Amino acid sequence: MRRFIAIALAGASLGGCSSMSWDMFKSAPPTVQVRLESNPPGADATTSLGAGCKTPCSVSVPAPDAPFTVAFALPKYQPTSVPVNVIKNPGDFTTPASVTTDPNPVFAELQPAAPPKPVRKPHRPKKPKPAATAAAPAEAAPAAAAAAPAAGSPFPDPNAGTR
Repeated sequence: MRRFIAIALAGASLGGCSSMSWDMFKSAPPTVQVRLESNPPGADATTSLGAGCKTPCSVSVPAPDAPFTVAFALPKYQPTSVPVNVIKNPGDFTTPASVTTDPNPVFAELQPAAPPKPVRKPHRPKKPKPAATAAAPAEAAPAAAAAAPAAGSPFPDPNAGTR
């Protein structure tokens, strides 16, 4: 009877193993929390792995095997991109394996976009100002009378030197 019970238990345990998959021993890929910040805040931050948010925020990304980038964009500011390195620390018997990123938090200083250059109008020469007529009427009258004949004639005024 003992032999029958032992065979029955062994058969049941082997039956359970046949339905078992080796996939249950595989762990889910590790994820990494990455903090994203910018100055000024409110920028759209998108990782090259697909995850994104509006700063300041935190995203969870699957731990990649290679470095990735985070792109920051904000209207009226120049877009920028920050490289992020992935650091994998293998575990041992006392500590589990871990994955970290450098830098964390990922920070971007956004620079204002250059304003568009103003459109310059073509240069026009200034018009000459009219002669001052009310500056000194008493003094201007004899000078104007003396200059009038000289201005109308191609010859010099003969009385100009006698004064």
